[in-house]
Amino acid sequence: MILVHNLKKTFVKDGQRIEAIKGLDFEIAEGGSLAIVGVSGAGKSTLMHIIGTLDHPTSGSVLFDGVDVFRWPEKRLAAFRNRQIGFVFQFHNLLPEFTALENAMMPALIQRMTKGEAKRRAETILEDVGLGDRITHKPGELSGGEQQRVALARALILEPKILLADEPTGNLDTETGKKIEDMLLALNRTKGITLIVVTHNPSLADRMSQHIGLRDGRIYDRE
Repeated sequence: MILVHNLKKTFVKDGQRIEAIKGLDFEIAEGGSLAIVGVSGAGKSTLMHIIGTLDHPTSGSVLFDGVDVFRWPEKRLAAFRNRQIGFVFQFHNLLPEFTALENAMMPALIQRMTKGEAKRRAETILEDVGLGDRITHKPGELSGGEQQRVALARALILEPKILLADEPTGNLDTETGKKIEDMLLALNRTKGITLIVVTHNPSLADRMSQHIGLRDGRIYDRE
């Protein structure tokens, strides 16, 4: 379970304090799915970065199975992030000089997994997302939807418990975006991965088990 309690985040810019997150409280059950919706500047990505432990809260807490991981040393926190959390972003951030297979393998190799095991896992996941015949292609040879599926495979190779997706369909056409949505929800349903998605897409939000709406750093709607 992820429990967010009185979460606040303040930035200082040009000598001024900017309150991006203003005392959020919510929880997500293990294996659940949550959509975070709201207009640009509402605090969605800031919240996502904190849940993903890419950024620290100013105050309040985020508990993972009852543990406040932000009390850990940075090295231990980074190890937790790398092993337990997968990320899929609107912009795929694939390395253009590497193939789909090599891009998907990268997190496993960084974690010092053997090349053979990393290759086996990457091939299996790429097959699962319908790219079994595209593994030797580089990003420039793939469509936007195919690149997003490579990014999804890369996020899954270490078998994370939590998958965070920031506008995963934002740059895709309607049909391709629907396919990515279906894949994310299938992973949540069949593998029990806790799925958290930042989205402007109301149809995707409606398919999640719960959603919260943010406005000016506060929750204005929840379901």
